[in-house]
Amino acid sequence: MSAPSIPNLLSLRGSRGGSRGRGRGGSHRGSSSGPSASHDTTIQGTDTDAAVSRLSAVELGYLIDPFASYFVAPSPPPFYSGPGPGLPTPRRLPIINRGTYTRTTAIDILIHHFLSSTFSTGKPRQIVSLGAGTDTRCFRLFTSSQKHQNIHYHEIDFPVIISKKNTLIRTVPALNGILSPPMPLPNPATNQSYVSKQHANPKTGNTLTLHPLDLRFFPSSPSSLPGLSQECPTLLLSECCLCYLPPSTASDIITSFTSCFPSLGLVIYEPILPGDAFGRMMISNLAARGVTMPTLAVYQTQEDQERRLLEAGFREVRSRTVDQIWEEWVGEGERERVDGLERLDEVEEWKLLAGHYVIVWGWNEGEG
Repeated sequence: MSAPSIPNLLSLRGSRGGSRGRGRGGSHRGSSSGPSASHDTTIQGTDTDAAVSRLSAVELGYLIDPFASYFVAPSPPPFYSGPGPGLPTPRRLPIINRGTYTRTTAIDILIHHFLSSTFSTGKPRQIVSLGAGTDTRCFRLFTSSQKHQNIHYHEIDFPVIISKKNTLIRTVPALNGILSPPMPLPNPATNQSYVSKQHANPKTGNTLTLHPLDLRFFPSSPSSLPGLSQECPTLLLSECCLCYLPPSTASDIITSFTSCFPSLGLVIYEPILPGDAFGRMMISNLAARGVTMPTLAVYQTQEDQERRLLEAGFREVRSRTVDQIWEEWVGEGERERVDGLERLDEVEEWKLLAGHYVIVWGWNEGEG
């Protein structure tokens, strides 16, 4: 498989890039028109790619996620115009399924560490997901066998994306069996925020708050968002989200948290190495879809990404590329299980692809 034909892991998302697309925001007030609106629609569409990639990995046994199917609309057959079942969910290539698995597993590990290391504080733990899109992590956490408590989960995304998620929680029994119907909260920074409580087990204290907010108009003080307290341990997630914003805007969002949240962690998943042959092809393929990633030119390497977090004020910073995570974080037995799900012949191509994506994390107050 030559470099130009290798798929890219941005269709994993999460964020937000093939999905989880994530420079995500929408118009600040209502809808917009013109080139900006068209670009917003393109970025929003990457979230659909991510949802399909996640479901592909779930159906093939890479991941366990009973909620993935609710966020993928069935595709109607060609020339179909009546009621009835759609087409099966498209299957991604083995190299993409492995990438989805590895990235998801790594972020789950980092979130678990954050939750376990802050449990003794007795305070609610806040997770803020930028450009969350169709991500199902909140539902998986709230139904985990680990019986997590006092998690205040916040999702920020385009108003149209938040509206769709709001509707799904209200109408899908598997979701509203976990969370109460989202209730509106006053919010001067956005059109309207919504909060849901884990009513299946109210003693947990777990909540999900949805914020319809264009990140290009992010408030200077994140604590102004309803339900978000700067007194609580907080983890900020950006899975291919900040990379869609101008570098100065992305930096301002990060520093707005570091400046007022004394107990803060951050996890970023983004592409790197735009200057080599594969990186140039990756950029070209994204540009053909109308997608640009302004921060990629500024944070080109793994070291650049670490420096980015140090300059933002994080005391400790670490990073691993996706291929390093596969080799170092996934145990031998689990790698054998995943290898047995599908034949992956393109081992060198996998290393090339996975080496162009990095997860970088930083923390203060000893949550590393």
